[in-house]
Amino acid sequence: MEPITVKVHARDPISEAGVASELRARPEVRVVRAPNAEARVVVVVADSVDEDALTLLRIVQRQGAARAVLVAGRLDDGDLVKAVETGVVGIVRRSEATPDRLISVILAAAAGEGSVPPDLLGRLLDQVGKLQRHVLGPRGIMFTGLAPREVEVLRLLADGLDTCEIARKLAYSERTVKNVVHDVTTRLQLRNRSHAVAYALREGLI
Repeated sequence: MEPITVKVHARDPISEAGVASELRARPEVRVVRAPNAEARVVVVVADSVDEDALTLLRIVQRQGAARAVLVAGRLDDGDLVKAVETGVVGIVRRSEATPDRLISVILAAAAGEGSVPPDLLGRLLDQVGKLQRHVLGPRGIMFTGLAPREVEVLRLLADGLDTCEIARKLAYSERTVKNVVHDVTTRLQLRNRSHAVAYALREGLI
């Protein structure tokens, strides 16, 4: 198997050198340092999930190709949610960041899989549930970012119904159906109705 290219970033150069050194000894990965070198996984090492760490994680996310793994000294529930919002796919406590654990999380990240310490996973799910119940739900929005009526319209589009048939089935005006489709395609940056249906099916939204 081709080694996974990895970059390590830390505000503290000693921490960065230490993690990079541990990873260089492993055949599963190849550590790259050049600023313009591409990496499949970026490991961000931070004492806490402060604004500097979040900014770096957002930069990694905007670059698109690389997956981000966070190694943090302190993690509370708020930190966990902030990190996940930036697109982090792997989280490791600094105290648990053995070479074997880091390699395991890096391999999972490269495969597109998430890794969160088990005790934090339950807390993350609890935070997601609270967000849905107390913030999104009262506004008629689901965690997917789609409102219930948007999901209904997309499901009927997926079933092959046209605007008139959807309007009749849901007791909406045709104008309302068109507005719903327009809002969804614009917000999710989709090209047309077919693209919207394909996206919703692929993402498991309908």
